[in-house]
Amino acid sequence: MSALPSYTAEQLTGVLALLPDVDSVELKLSVGDQDRPGVVAALGIDTLDARVRQVAFIDTPDLRLSAAGVVVRARRTQRKPGDATVKLRPLLPDQVPDGLRDQPGFKVEVDASPAGYTCSCSLTAEVPDHKVKELYAGTRPLARVLGKAQLALLTARLPEDVGLEDLRVLGPLSLLKCKFAPADLPRPMVAELWFLPDGSRLLELSAKAAPADAFQAAAETKIFLAGHGVDLAVPQEAKTRTALAALAAALDKE
Repeated sequence: MSALPSYTAEQLTGVLALLPDVDSVELKLSVGDQDRPGVVAALGIDTLDARVRQVAFIDTPDLRLSAAGVVVRARRTQRKPGDATVKLRPLLPDQVPDGLRDQPGFKVEVDASPAGYTCSCSLTAEVPDHKVKELYAGTRPLARVLGKAQLALLTARLPEDVGLEDLRVLGPLSLLKCKFAPADLPRPMVAELWFLPDGSRLLELSAKAAPADAFQAAAETKIFLAGHGVDLAVPQEAKTRTALAALAAALDKE
């Protein structure tokens, strides 16, 4: 994780230019399935602390929404309300549509991994669990799950040949989310284990930092992970992109 200290000069310049105008930085590292058991043991992650979640994405079967830089997600969380998110990425801070920054649940965030970084904006709103469940089941349309501002953001960014009626629910996928606080790291971390339709699993480790602390957090997290034997050079998988590809492939087999 914590790719920032090892980025090229051009990448570092790009990140530095973004930091004053973003709300947070999330440092991410995906772990291959073959390395997962060793990483979980080395970091002392207790799977009994994990919370069960479900997540579904809303897109066309051939992922035209994702290709246009729009991600729509609806989640259910064990013993908590659900939520829905409309995300635009990549999107620089100066490209944020007018009025969005004043909306509750809006944020601009940089995701950084050893593979590079992406800046995005998202608008998230709490949704009663039964509404998300009905969306999954196909008995509640997306327009009655998203808030007014979310729906406006989505419809403004739909590709020309795509309407709301062309979108369908992809998923849901099950996942386990576990927060843990290593004794030798000055910030908590999150481990998410995603169960994909083809039977594979994807483990992602992440830590959040304020923009002003991003470089220090990246260096400290890199030292922590390397010190516990985590391989930081493994090929990276973008979690959302990997999940969407797996869900679309599963549709083809139906």
